[in-house]
Amino acid sequence: MKRFCYLLVLLIFVNLILFSQQKTQSIKPEINAAKLVENFIALHPDSITYSGEKKSSKWNYEQGLILEAFYQMWEMTHQQKYFEYIKKNLDHYVDDFGNIKTYKYSDFNIDNIAPGRQLLTLYTVTHEEKYLNAAKLLRKQLQNQPRTSEGGFWHKKIYPNQMWLDGLYMGEPFYAKYASLFDEKESFDDIFNQFSFIEHHTRDTSSGLLFHAWNEKKDQKWADTLTGTSPNFWGRGIGWYCMALVDVLDYFPTDHPKRNELISILKNLSASLMKYRDSKTKLWYQVVDKGNREGNYFEASGSLMFTYAFAKGVNKGYLDKKYLEFAKESFNGAVENLVTFDEKGMLYLNNVCAGAGLGGKPYRDGSYEYYINEKIRINDYKGYGPFILSAIELEKSVANDSICKDERQKFTVGLDYFFNNEHKNGKRFHYTWEDTTNSGFSELGKMICDIGGSILKVENSPTSQILKKLSIYIIVDPDIPNENPNPNYIDKEARNAIVSWVKSGGILLVLANDSLNCEFDNLNLLTEKFGIHFNGDSRNRVVGKNFSMGKIESFPKHPIFNDVKSIYLKEISTIKVSAPANCLLKQNENCSIAISEYGKGVVLAVGDPWFYNEYYDNRKLPVGYENYKAAGNLFFWLKSKCVNK
Repeated sequence: MKRFCYLLVLLIFVNLILFSQQKTQSIKPEINAAKLVENFIALHPDSITYSGEKKSSKWNYEQGLILEAFYQMWEMTHQQKYFEYIKKNLDHYVDDFGNIKTYKYSDFNIDNIAPGRQLLTLYTVTHEEKYLNAAKLLRKQLQNQPRTSEGGFWHKKIYPNQMWLDGLYMGEPFYAKYASLFDEKESFDDIFNQFSFIEHHTRDTSSGLLFHAWNEKKDQKWADTLTGTSPNFWGRGIGWYCMALVDVLDYFPTDHPKRNELISILKNLSASLMKYRDSKTKLWYQVVDKGNREGNYFEASGSLMFTYAFAKGVNKGYLDKKYLEFAKESFNGAVENLVTFDEKGMLYLNNVCAGAGLGGKPYRDGSYEYYINEKIRINDYKGYGPFILSAIELEKSVANDSICKDERQKFTVGLDYFFNNEHKNGKRFHYTWEDTTNSGFSELGKMICDIGGSILKVENSPTSQILKKLSIYIIVDPDIPNENPNPNYIDKEARNAIVSWVKSGGILLVLANDSLNCEFDNLNLLTEKFGIHFNGDSRNRVVGKNFSMGKIESFPKHPIFNDVKSIYLKEISTIKVSAPANCLLKQNENCSIAISEYGKGVVLAVGDPWFYNEYYDNRKLPVGYENYKAAGNLFFWLKSKCVNK
């Protein structure tokens, strides 16, 4: 009897332990973009390579995918460590002359184009020629890439006359970003054609899904003898194509006649994919349309690529808002069904297909059995990258929803190029949208576009006809003769037009400068109409890298400073206010930012250009300064003040 009681107690004890462990494992830590990125850095602090896999140390597309995720994380958080991770990894391959270690041009492998986007990022931020030279080498490959008879890129030289869905992600986002940066307008026709050609040849009219690949000559064993298509719908293949669509649209000109066709392809493919999503897990199968067949499984990379495309598609206004809910469901489905943690809290993404292709040695026939039997790898980058990207897009959607009811409400921001009109080496520079160096407003422009705005250059003196096209008009640091031998001053006609426009509901943002850089006499003739006078002095002078000399960390209760810990303003003009203006931000009894409500409009004046690239984020400022957060708050607030036009 004693023995029986002992065994009973032991059995109960063991079951309690097992129940406790099961309960602990079922409660997963919050998974967000920061958690995913920091987890990745912990697992891969120095390089984006698989332990024990030599080929992964070569220049390859998986690095490009992860680096794009880090770039998007840097764009969202402005934390310099993410930029430095990108730079460290690319510097391992790119020498001082722009040669790329382990890259072989003559392979004409379109996979090797994928890391190129971040070469362009590094070049626009640092302006180091080595990054541009490396990007030019990849652009040269695209220029000479073998093509099908109608002009579609071969996937690789060793796969002649073949287009694969994968190749659209590998090549087109870089191609589009390069074309956008270097004004290759004609290239966008070619970029559109790549999407159009493969969609035309691989789309199944019954399901609306895309087969993995197309063989123009129909001479491969895997190719249908009539259509040339491979026999199955591989989830990740379609996922690559979806991600390529939403990423290329970032650079595709808004006035290009084929842009809407790309969006239509995205809409139609998204609707087709939803017909095959599992109703319980909200995930997709490795072979998308064969969920009921033995051996098929919920595959992480394809599921998360669709999640990313849906979320970004909604955030950018391409897809109906219901797809955001679909994205949230699928992200949560991945977390619940595909994520595990070890005893140290490290995160692992399961059920990622390690690789799939067609042809080659040993020969891959594209059959159902082939796809379901390919190797599965935990935390494979092809799943982990879209996991990060999905989290970022979902967090962007939450940020938008929390600040304004209609995140797609459009507004137009015009930046003055007339009163501030500096040139260097024959080129326009300093406080312009297109200037990606420290002196530009390119980062501010991207943020405005991300929250539903559009940006314009105002290259002439403002008239009522020009101003009526704008919701917000920015005047920044009007020229003095030392900067521009023939400065354009804010004359009476311009002042009258601006005052009348503000009175009718326009929003004027004036970003001045200190006494050595800004023309105040004519600027004050304008701003005094609103009760704002720039004193033309120079406060918060900063010596060297003593950033604390420009630090401000005490703020009034106002939407601009919501959740902002500190900002940086250096060498500013202080402001004197009179009715109807009020001082919004004071430092040592000196007014730095003023606001005036005039008629139906608003005027905000700052004694500094404030949001130019150098001090917009933490590329130069130490972590803790949050100019970028104040900029986001400011434009969300100004957006809410816009009178619909």
